[in-house]
Amino acid sequence: MMERMQGEVDHLEQPSPLTDKERVMIQDSWAKVYQNCDDAGVAILVRLFVNFPSSKQYFSQFKHIEEPEELERSGQLRKHAHRVMNAINTLVESLDNSDKVASVLKLVGKAHALRHKVEPVYFKILSGVILEVLGEEFSEVVTPEVAAAWTKLLATVYCNITAVYEEVGWTKHPTSTG
Repeated sequence: MMERMQGEVDHLEQPSPLTDKERVMIQDSWAKVYQNCDDAGVAILVRLFVNFPSSKQYFSQFKHIEEPEELERSGQLRKHAHRVMNAINTLVESLDNSDKVASVLKLVGKAHALRHKVEPVYFKILSGVILEVLGEEFSEVVTPEVAAAWTKLLATVYCNITAVYEEVGWTKHPTSTG
């Protein structure tokens, strides 16, 4: 057992498993969102990069772009938005298959920790941005009750991702923020 260093990875309590009702609410609301997959994905990432500029440091092609309109046109951003939405789609389709969920999150976590060296806190930040954008752009389907189910799912995702970071021996990299 590796010795745990304090403050390496921020631990959120693992939420209770999703109920059947919560699963259905997530899947039904996601079906609407996924019809506008690319626009929604781009809106989420542009909001992330505008509100949390330090998150752009990992992307060579647009880390110096500040204008939202210009960010929207970035091929690298659009490609990443597509990947993010596809990963969420796989998770949502597999909510009743915990092995599948674990394997998707393991791949995502490992790539971000080892290849991209992304601080895990950005997954938490992104969760908040996803909730915000879904609540604004899809307010008719993302009711407070549905938003609560999404909050629980995204907290579970974050817990799983941070566990993967620890498993691969993540230690904090000094990064510039802001």
